[in-house]
Amino acid sequence: MTANRSHDKEAISVMRAAIRLGVTHIDTAELYGDGHAEELVGEAIREFDRKTLFITTKVKSSNLRYEDVMKAAKRSLKRLMTEYVDLYLVHAPNESLPVGDTMRAMDDLADSKMTRFVGVSNFSVEQMQKAQQASRHRIVANQIEYNLLTRNSGMYNTDMETRIIPYCQKEGVAVVAYRPLAKGELAKLGFALLDELAEKYGKTQAQIAINWLITKSNIVTIPKTMRIERVKENLAAVGWKLSAEDSCRLDHEFPMRE
Repeated sequence: MTANRSHDKEAISVMRAAIRLGVTHIDTAELYGDGHAEELVGEAIREFDRKTLFITTKVKSSNLRYEDVMKAAKRSLKRLMTEYVDLYLVHAPNESLPVGDTMRAMDDLADSKMTRFVGVSNFSVEQMQKAQQASRHRIVANQIEYNLLTRNSGMYNTDMETRIIPYCQKEGVAVVAYRPLAKGELAKLGFALLDELAEKYGKTQAQIAINWLITKSNIVTIPKTMRIERVKENLAAVGWKLSAEDSCRLDHEFPMRE
């Protein structure tokens, strides 16, 4: 989403077209455009049956005191023009604030049906464990940066593949991978193995990279785009599956960043 309001109509149009093509999960946050992204999502979804959509938004890390979480959630719901969100996430941990205070607010939001589920984002294993211990409601998701290039070297986390993902899979916590195409790097020619597999499967490099993600246990992804042709391309990454051998090759042979 963008804070440049000259693109508002385009953003709304792309979201509506994506929904008509079958997209049901829309991810946003109060941080994006200082809340304006939520306003755009709210406008885009107005003409659709709310029950058919899964809306995720996030409370920013500076708003994690109890009262701040509650107020932030109410502001988000107002901007989204909905009575509830499907998933409310702590956008990033804030070690200077007690996680118990934050999770008490998340529990109360779930109890009051302002959110159906609660989760976290950019949390390490240890931070997840503290949040889980402090929460009455099950933490259902951890949204982290993860793609073929960024395996253990994200902006917030450095052990996504070696620790966070195995822990989430063990705990039954969904991993929501953001930046699945590494800001477009994985949608281009130039990675020999990706190019080889794209030719083999008759798919694009982006489709191979996304399929590699979503064929893993308990991992979903949220590719970002402002172009409807990219939405169509991303959607074509589902409905088929890389072979176990080719997925393993990507696991072990692809030149990840360290």
